[in-house]
Amino acid sequence: MPGTVVDINHDETIQGEAFAPVITNKNFSKKFYIESYGCQMNFADSEVVASILQDNDFGPTAEFENADLIFVNTCSIREKAEQTVRKRLTEFKKIKRDNPSLLIGVLGCMAERLKSKFLEEEKLVDIVVGPDAYRSLPGLIQEAESGQKGVNVLLSREETYGDISPVRLNSNGVTAFVSIMRGCNNMCSFCVVPFTRGRERSRDPQSILNECKNLFDEGYREVTLLGQNVDSYYWQNTETNEIISFAKLLEKVAQISPLLRVRFSTSHPKDITDEVLFTMRDYENICNYIHLPVQSGSNRILQMMNRTYTREWYIAKVNRIREILPDCGISTDVITGFCSETEEDHQETLSLVDYCAYDLAYMFFYSERPGTLVAKRFQDDVPEAVKKKRLQEVVELHRHQSLQSMQKEIGKTAKVLIEGNSKRSDDHWCGRSDNNKVVVFPKTEDFKKGDYADVLIETCTAATLIGKIK
Repeated sequence: MPGTVVDINHDETIQGEAFAPVITNKNFSKKFYIESYGCQMNFADSEVVASILQDNDFGPTAEFENADLIFVNTCSIREKAEQTVRKRLTEFKKIKRDNPSLLIGVLGCMAERLKSKFLEEEKLVDIVVGPDAYRSLPGLIQEAESGQKGVNVLLSREETYGDISPVRLNSNGVTAFVSIMRGCNNMCSFCVVPFTRGRERSRDPQSILNECKNLFDEGYREVTLLGQNVDSYYWQNTETNEIISFAKLLEKVAQISPLLRVRFSTSHPKDITDEVLFTMRDYENICNYIHLPVQSGSNRILQMMNRTYTREWYIAKVNRIREILPDCGISTDVITGFCSETEEDHQETLSLVDYCAYDLAYMFFYSERPGTLVAKRFQDDVPEAVKKKRLQEVVELHRHQSLQSMQKEIGKTAKVLIEGNSKRSDDHWCGRSDNNKVVVFPKTEDFKKGDYADVLIETCTAATLIGKIK
């Protein structure tokens, strides 16, 4: 989703910063530092990279000044992310002047597209590694140490890293991401993911279950199953011919323990099925929350985006979700100012957002990304001032909806998984409800991080529920 993101739902944030160290007692000969940008998948990939590095005698450090190896895990979805990455690489290059043995590398989605600029034109990095080439890191590091440039941006049709146990970066010890698939087969015209992450392939379900079970045994109480489009997860056992759909996988993970909460992201409106919704209904520990990107409310724009559904289809899907799961939280992505978008198109987006009354929304104005289908076929012809004006109108509408959504929770009791201290007060806990609303409440001696607490909601802001232990 290209453009500038506006997310009004983060008064009380639970997710971590761009990077965090891994705590370990092992002595390593060298230190690495990773910063990650972009989607949850990038953060999950950084945990795979950390595992590979630790297996090759690199330990973590929280201070990049102390690192022998610095990696930036990049994102190509938004122009702002690319600008941030380039700025950070320039800052790291200055450090290298005083420490010539320092190696600087780029991981992830920007690697293939900008490798020549980073390596040759701007001379910012020593190593460039694409999302499917992390296993080659030890060899690439050796090449870079010898004075060569280490480069591998080849995409794979098989790689899932299913046998690698991720090292949990930025971990609160309670929640974790688990990648279930890689790549994407949807060719949305504005999106670079199919070109930077390759074709869709699903991970062996047993490896997913093993990872989730190990996390639960280590004290984690929530996993989020990640994929560009989780609903198209598909695995066939070649020996038994058993087919595992996403609904089946979801059920198997939920059966690990009723104390293990299960979330997932992201769902494509064309692929989420009644089977998934009924599975969510039948298991209390599968959270009632679905991220369902719409992007636009105009059928004409949706067709140009190659989203493969109409506004009518999307609205019917939202209605079906609320029919089967009345208390389900629904979030979305919205892009304003897409190529040739008219005021009528924009009003159709506003009307759809108004109808769906989302609990949370990530809202962007469109900016063209090189290499995408839309960049080859259409002109980015909506003035930026118009894009921003339309974005602000969507933001204002959603801000009102968000407050209304939170106010509906007042007087109800929410089952909250405690994830840690409130960022504003160490005297309060912070966690999330089943439908993904952030909840803050005073601490008592009866509860600790990782516990579930029944919280009576007393008041709210547009982003946070505030209550007390019931």
